[in-house]
Amino acid sequence: MRLYNSLTRQKEEFEPLAPPYVGVYICGPTVYSPSHLGHGKSYVSFDVLIRYLRYLGYNVRYIQNITDVGHLTDDADAGEDKIEKQARLEKLEPMQIAEKYTKSYFDDMDALGVLRPDVSPRASGHIPEQIELIKKLIKRGHAYEVDGYVYYSVSSFPGYGKLSGRKLDDLMSGARVSVDERKRNPKDFALWKQAGDDHILKWNSPWGWGYPGWHLECSAMSMRYIGNTLDIHGGGLDNIFPHHESEIAQSEGATGKPFARVWLHNNMVTVDGQKMGKSLGNFTLLKEIFEKFSPIVVRLYILRSHYRSPLDFSDKGLESAKSALERLTAFRARLGRTDSEIAEKPSEETAALIKRTKAVFLEFMDDDLNTPGALASIFDLIRGGNTILDKDDSPANRIVLSGILEELAGTILGLDTAGSASSEANSMELCEILAETRGILRENRLFEATDRMRESLNRIGYIARDLPGGKSKITRK
Repeated sequence: MRLYNSLTRQKEEFEPLAPPYVGVYICGPTVYSPSHLGHGKSYVSFDVLIRYLRYLGYNVRYIQNITDVGHLTDDADAGEDKIEKQARLEKLEPMQIAEKYTKSYFDDMDALGVLRPDVSPRASGHIPEQIELIKKLIKRGHAYEVDGYVYYSVSSFPGYGKLSGRKLDDLMSGARVSVDERKRNPKDFALWKQAGDDHILKWNSPWGWGYPGWHLECSAMSMRYIGNTLDIHGGGLDNIFPHHESEIAQSEGATGKPFARVWLHNNMVTVDGQKMGKSLGNFTLLKEIFEKFSPIVVRLYILRSHYRSPLDFSDKGLESAKSALERLTAFRARLGRTDSEIAEKPSEETAALIKRTKAVFLEFMDDDLNTPGALASIFDLIRGGNTILDKDDSPANRIVLSGILEELAGTILGLDTAGSASSEANSMELCEILAETRGILRENRLFEATDRMRESLNRIGYIARDLPGGKSKITRK
């Protein structure tokens, strides 16, 4: 498997530090509001990474943090804590906000079929580790304390900028790093900030009551659960600078060892070419999208774009994904129940189709998780499978086709084809029952009732047609 390493800016053969163990750390959400489609793209993309690594036989430890303190409104060292600001707006305790939106986040991810991380550490639950990391950085000459504030001295780490490609001398004062007279250098960033009496989220430390900087938590928690060197660190493209750049400086400054072997960054969801984000006010919440499209449609929509490519949001794109899913579920429904033993071998044509599909699918996945190409191979399977079943609808053919579909689309891409097919089959059966009921109502000249049924079905996306002979037919729009 080759992955695009943001640090080296090229695709590289993936080689974990201690195979078959793989330690993966993905930057999680700051839980101060509901999740939008941008979160969906990020965590569905990394979910496929985890699924595929496990499919390949790796023993993966997947860590994804929950940020519930320290992330300020300017994404650097100035402004309010995002959790505290939302708590004030909703007139709740900060930890109520964190609990509320953590649950909301996991509800959305569960709906999208995203696997839960092995550990979801919270920043507020790892203050001791963060304090110890600061102590180590001070001792090594990478950090300094001023009036209850502790700053990382960027000039002490010659490698600062190697991930983002920015040179230290080119970093302008005030560019995403707030100007602070306490800093020796305007480019230095906060590891610990003093908390005033009005600041609710605060802890005691050797430097007085305060709270950690946003960048610090990921270094402390990733090393706590994986070790000094991660196999893979992932996050959004917008986290490269200053967040991930600062993580490298903190971690390598403290340990003297490489922090992450591979850096993966997913691209953004855009709206009319502009990044979707809460601060920009152009975001669409996942829960709002789920009211119009099923979560599995949204997941398929996301997977039709490469994780390193932008995804421009549109209802047209979701409608296209919905049509694609209907093809997938219709094929799965055609395969029927597959829990019986194979009484005979599948045809040579079927065996060849499966072998070819799997080879192409894995080739795409090994090429930096190319999910659009992998999906294309699955739809080639559907076309070829339907052609075969038109000629030879044997149980053996259906069972092996069902198996490869579940392996590739289900296990690796996380598309619940069996559940969707079951729902599709149930819907078709229900339509037949309702059509029969409308026919009986028409025979008894209860036209007002049949009209009400037609209107009700239309509101939820079905069309009722009256056929000759008093019969009815109900189909989806």
